[in-house]
Amino acid sequence: MVRAMSETQAGPLSLTLPSLEATESLARRIAALLRRGDAVLLSGPLGAGKSALARAILRTLAEDPALEVPSPSFTLIQTYETPRGLVHHYDLWRIEPGPDLRELGLDEAFEDISLIEWPDRLGDQAPPTALAITLRPQADGARNATLAGWPDRLSQLMDQT
Repeated sequence: MVRAMSETQAGPLSLTLPSLEATESLARRIAALLRRGDAVLLSGPLGAGKSALARAILRTLAEDPALEVPSPSFTLIQTYETPRGLVHHYDLWRIEPGPDLRELGLDEAFEDISLIEWPDRLGDQAPPTALAITLRPQADGARNATLAGWPDRLSQLMDQT
């Protein structure tokens, strides 16, 4: 079960995700709304659930619940062919911010669907139309999620919570 903690028409959506199943449910709803040119920016500390959310989004987009989705922590990027086109999964944890990020093919990736962990490394290169998700783990194992952006679609996520 996903519980909305607070929400406003123009502001971010705050959710409590009490379990991995709730995180995966949110991922399926996000995936249903993704389209070419979208970026999802996943922020939060180590262990917050960024990779779990990205993995569930990718499995939904690929229409394959058993899809192997390794963390791109060392490869920096994994690309997947899905029925909705290419999806690029970046993990920028080991990257320093700066112009060298362009060498990772971000310009091309932003034309497809991209999932980016540690988006703070993007600096001013972050797409302004992205869905930004910040995850915060709680002592009881739940996660708090704050979603911002997508003014034309965020309300659709709220309707499904």
